Amino acid sequence: MPTQISPMLAVTDGGAAIDFYETAFGAELLWRLGEGADVVAGLSIHGAQFFLPREAPGSGTRGPSKAGFTTVRIELFVENPIAVHRQALAAGAREHSPVEEHEHHTTGPKPIRRMLQGAILDPFGHMWLIGRFLD
Repeated sequence: MPTQISPMLAVTDGGAAIDFYETAFGAELLWRLGEGADVVAGLSIHGAQFFLPREAPGSGTRGPSKAGFTTVRIELFVENPIAVHRQALAAGAREHSPVEEHEHHTTGPKPIRRMLQGAILDPFGHMWLIGRFLD
């Protein structure tokens, strides 16, 4: 099995989070434990898995809405960032930045990478950067 990293996004209401990610990003529910707000779940967006644990402040698991900030930005690479950005806004996300083209200066074989990217904050406080490389 290849190594992979799957984020765990702590949320206050697991049921609402499942509904949001299904509507905003076309996420597929892989498994679910519990009902209503008290849910732990695994989801996938076109094969990219992520998990929703319930908040448990006593064990150090807090979502951004409880902590007051987020320390992680989730990069979602898609074919049509404009459409997915709009879909997320329609599902209840807040716009952090519009989808725009920008350049990233990097090291390696391509010193300049062009990207189309925008950002949203989901209803639980997680920041999603939605984009794609243009070159």
